[in-house]
Amino acid sequence: MHHLSPIDELAEIRAEIARLKAREAALRDKILTALPASLTGRWHRVEVTEHRVRMFDPALLPPAIRDNPAFWRERVQTRVSTLALQTRLPRPGWPIQRSDDRAAMH
Repeated sequence: MHHLSPIDELAEIRAEIARLKAREAALRDKILTALPASLTGRWHRVEVTEHRVRMFDPALLPPAIRDNPAFWRERVQTRVSTLALQTRLPRPGWPIQRSDDRAAMH
């Protein structure tokens, strides 16, 4: 078993999350265009609903308010970025290879 540094583990987790989000988006698109009869799987069913949401849009404010520094505040954000090192060999077993060729939507 390989000991993984927190840096490498974080990078791998983020890559897996990105892969899962892409797969989720593809499945969602497929579901939204599916016939109602195909919205039930073996263990789950999908319910597609629409609802109205109120959102604040600062672009609709008059420029005198929107651009006035008295209405803005700053805060410090901490960002952790991972950058791949140029190594000769990738970590064994990574990235995880999964086939996206699924015949049925489950």
